Amino acid sequence: MQSAVCPGSFDPMHNGHAEIVARAANLFDEVIVAVSPNMHKSPMFGVEERMAMARETFSAVRGVVVEPLGEGLLAEFCRQHGANAVVKGIRDAKDLAYETPMATMNRHLTGLETIYLAADGRYTHLSSTLIKEVHALGGDVAEFVPWAVERRLAERRGADGGS
Repeated sequence: MQSAVCPGSFDPMHNGHAEIVARAANLFDEVIVAVSPNMHKSPMFGVEERMAMARETFSAVRGVVVEPLGEGLLAEFCRQHGANAVVKGIRDAKDLAYETPMATMNRHLTGLETIYLAADGRYTHLSSTLIKEVHALGGDVAEFVPWAVERRLAERRGADGGS
């Protein structure tokens, strides 16, 4: 069985993430969406809520499972789950420059290969940070996020009194 991991903080997941996972599901028997904490950012959603949104988003996509990445190395997570590869979406040269050292280290540590999928042009401008900023300033991000995320953002806006 060919298995791949699509790791990310997914805080929140946007349509660019969802598109990469769906394409990966066409290439592998199993795709593990590995939801990670992000040590460098304060999250909008906790890991459990991000996992719930991902599970809802991919509930109808064959072979996609959602797991917490935890605090350890991605290469070790992949080894424990029998994954053959990591799949990463690449929007531009900046993403490639950021991802390449990690891919090289993962290959050095365990032989794990990283496969880059070029982002669909409709999504190259998206980032979770931008989604959060636009939402926080009252903008409508519905066309950029899966329904599960849109619903939770709307709930948050209601709980925040409109902000």
